[in-house]
Amino acid sequence: MTSQNKKRQKLRNAEYYGVQSLLDNLYADSKSGKIFTKLVEQITLPQNVELAYRNLKKNSGSKTAGVDDKTIDDLAGLTNEQITDYVRQRLRYYKPHRVRRVEIPKKNGKMRPLGIPTIYDRLIQQCILQILEPICEAKFYPHSYGFRPNKCCEHAVARAYKLAQNHKLRHVVDMDIKGFFDNVNHGKLLKQMWALGLRDKKLICIISQMLKAEIVGIGVPTKGTPQGGILSPLLANIVLNELDWWIASQWEIFPTKHQYESKVMRNGNSGENHGNRYAAQRNSNLKECFIVRYADDFKIFCRSKNEAERIFQATTQWLKERLFLEISPEKSHVVNLRKGYSEFLGIQFKLIAKGKEKDGSPKYVIQSHICEAAIEKVAERMHMSVSNLAHCSDRREQHVVIDNINMYVFGVHQYYQMATHIVRDLNPINRSVLSRLDHNKNLKCLLTKQGEAKLPKYVVQKYSTSKCIRYITGRTLIPIGFVKTKPPMFPKRGVNKYTAKGRALIHDDLRTINISILHYLMNNPNRNRSIEFNDNRLALYCAQNGKCAITGKILEIGDMHCHHVLPLHAGGTDKYHNLKIVCVDVHKLIHAVDKNTIGGLLGKVKLTAYQLKRLNHLRTIAGNQEIQAQMA
Repeated sequence: MTSQNKKRQKLRNAEYYGVQSLLDNLYADSKSGKIFTKLVEQITLPQNVELAYRNLKKNSGSKTAGVDDKTIDDLAGLTNEQITDYVRQRLRYYKPHRVRRVEIPKKNGKMRPLGIPTIYDRLIQQCILQILEPICEAKFYPHSYGFRPNKCCEHAVARAYKLAQNHKLRHVVDMDIKGFFDNVNHGKLLKQMWALGLRDKKLICIISQMLKAEIVGIGVPTKGTPQGGILSPLLANIVLNELDWWIASQWEIFPTKHQYESKVMRNGNSGENHGNRYAAQRNSNLKECFIVRYADDFKIFCRSKNEAERIFQATTQWLKERLFLEISPEKSHVVNLRKGYSEFLGIQFKLIAKGKEKDGSPKYVIQSHICEAAIEKVAERMHMSVSNLAHCSDRREQHVVIDNINMYVFGVHQYYQMATHIVRDLNPINRSVLSRLDHNKNLKCLLTKQGEAKLPKYVVQKYSTSKCIRYITGRTLIPIGFVKTKPPMFPKRGVNKYTAKGRALIHDDLRTINISILHYLMNNPNRNRSIEFNDNRLALYCAQNGKCAITGKILEIGDMHCHHVLPLHAGGTDKYHNLKIVCVDVHKLIHAVDKNTIGGLLGKVKLTAYQLKRLNHLRTIAGNQEIQAQMA
């Protein structure tokens, strides 16, 4: 599932659980400047806790254990009431469990420390995150893009390209905060939360305790927020949001005496006439600057070298005095984009002269490449994958390796296609891979003709015209070098997770699903079953479009059962793939053994041959004999 699909799914989850209206109200209240003093009560609402479980379950990290060796599977066996009561009891006098410390390699060869809370603490953090996010989103600067709903790396790069090329801001301040996540000042962070209107003292104390959770092998931290915690990205944005608005106040939102008239945009919306206002500001001594930030990675674009150097010094001092953070001198500098490259989110870009402006001056446009570290990483991964392919023991293993290679190549193309010279960057890797495929004895004998390979739909759409495709044992190997550059796009205007109009731009309506029935199922869980069962029951109802899995009949309250495909007594579980939602009569037919009972039910249900075949499949798994066609 892509990152965009995951974001859409989280949005649907909030609607399924009936929490969306609560989140919308929090966002609207925050926009209007409301002070929030009773948030813990909303954090512990049953529907918020159940939504937190669902979102946590979908997180790939939910299978990673903390110091107690527990994972999401240990939460799955609890009932809805048990998991809600657990969260309420923990938050009454909250004391976090110890945090497991692990290290992962960084691209510069050093190790990045991660803090892994227990799955129970991650559940609590997810509950808090869901309530805090809409409040904070209403106060966040619009051009910070990291770890925010409906914002991504592509949007940040698009903003950087636009400032450099369209706005002609040709000097950029590259700044790197030294060990940001390890040096966040706890006291300053809590004051910033208070300033955002988060004035529930109990919640402030809970988050303070989270920040001080003991790290195994390290002790109790006095500063920093552990990377790996669910709340850490939001807390990081709260810390640096003050920086965003301070930079914006230097120029972008600096108040002027004259009120400039609004102009009509192309889409019919009105907006401030920035051109006239900025022209007036340029006659002052203000420093023209714009910030683009993704988490702790940010750049400040300026019009002149002098302004860039001044804002560099001012920002360095401001970070030290206001946020108690220092920059890395070796990684922080001013770059003239007409002479050198600036690196941002794996892309290095500069401005090159191409044509002339209307006044006869040189016209500069963006030229961008994949950064050198990323190219080396891609080359290493591709060569290792091809080597693994050459040493596969059987055809099944070959197919797995090929599928993994294709997924990786597709991911590289999807992300780095915003580099204007991606083809030039990937061609050397492509030639090396093709050379190994065509000349390695173990691989050469596996090559087949195109007619023997079944092309997946995405391969036909994107790669079918490439001469570099190779076909191995009936599988297509897509070429790393066949890709077209695509300009990074801005988020669609008006998109907002916490307004009805904004959500309409993200996904379509829930088609034929009856929301009232969905909410009835949510509000009336099976109290004898686990939270995993009740959560998957909701997911299945949506996935089946509110219809019976066998007959396709629209399900109604009182006429639906959730069937275990493999019975519990035979080793079945409450997992999603082992459940089907069917109407009551179909469920009885699956388990019925008496001929008279079966005959009566068949008279009511009236199955087609295809529906009977599907029913018999479920009966067989349940340990019952198939129903003969003549009986139906």
